[in-house]
Amino acid sequence: MYIERLILKQFRNYESAMLEFSPYTNVIYGNNAQGKTNILEAVYLFSQGRSHRAKTDRELIRFGDEYARIAIDFKDSERSYNGQMQLLLKGRKSVSINHVHITKLSMLMNYLNVVMFSPEDLDLVKGSPSARRRFIDSCVSQMYPSYLAELIDYTKALNQKNSLLKILRSKGKKSDPTLEIWNEQLSESGAKIMRSRIDFIRSVNDSARNIQNEISGESLDIKYIPSVRCENISKEKFFEYLMSKASREIDMAASMYGIQRDDIDIYVNGRQARSFGSQGQQRTAALSMKMAQAEYINSLKGEYPVMLLDDIMSELDINRRMYLSERIRDKQVLITSTDTDLIDKTTDTKLFRISNGTVL
Repeated sequence: MYIERLILKQFRNYESAMLEFSPYTNVIYGNNAQGKTNILEAVYLFSQGRSHRAKTDRELIRFGDEYARIAIDFKDSERSYNGQMQLLLKGRKSVSINHVHITKLSMLMNYLNVVMFSPEDLDLVKGSPSARRRFIDSCVSQMYPSYLAELIDYTKALNQKNSLLKILRSKGKKSDPTLEIWNEQLSESGAKIMRSRIDFIRSVNDSARNIQNEISGESLDIKYIPSVRCENISKEKFFEYLMSKASREIDMAASMYGIQRDDIDIYVNGRQARSFGSQGQQRTAALSMKMAQAEYINSLKGEYPVMLLDDIMSELDINRRMYLSERIRDKQVLITSTDTDLIDKTTDTKLFRISNGTVL
């Protein structure tokens, strides 16, 4: 899979820009705060339907303009695609692929597959559980649109349940038939999501363990920590568990159990990396997990995703840079950097210099 062309109109600090990429390494370089990351953000936005750093689409529209547009031409092993996205200052974004309107985010995510590497990846290891859940959900949703649909359904039911729990506590009630209804809906989606997460972690753990050993000679182990503890993951067992905790949830006026509370533990050489790992071990573990994500996509799609590397070469020591450069050599990579000397360039490498929202 690779991107042929990206066109931006009034996106972030770009009035207008067009980039025609190499199927291999593409280096987007320049000083800080010139717009390098904005190019990767546009690609990520089209792949995931949302930005990896902006909270709203309004932030993506060039200051003073009413809309922004992204056009992207890309190919996989079967066909070519033309994608179009328009972001409105007032209104919802519109997306089409090959002139067919995309009405749901779950329909979009299975077209252009990407893996993003950034300095913030350290949060995978040492950050909050929400960062690790986002990692899992983003990976699985790209491969299985039904997974994203289940997440959306689960979130809607969870919001309704949380509203009800607040009402019940305010009224001093200890039970309510409506609570059972919401728990039943959460159990149906929650059990499916749990099974998918466990399968994903099992697959990624196998790949990441090998990658970690190749990079540093260390052992790596990733363990899924579910909030709902039951031996057999089924809708019925999930429901029983939630109902057994109903009284406590009413007392807390919040959903204390469910897939929204899941986490993963990462161990390097048998020790929890979050608490006891050095920064080098944590960074290597995060890199191994991201590389394993690419392997996971390849195992299911039969081709590698586009690799987006946002200024991470400066964060890695020479051994990790050499390893990463070797692993991405035959894949399409978009790399941002202030220093091109850090990047292993080949005859297929294409360079783009960025200055104040202009591609030179």
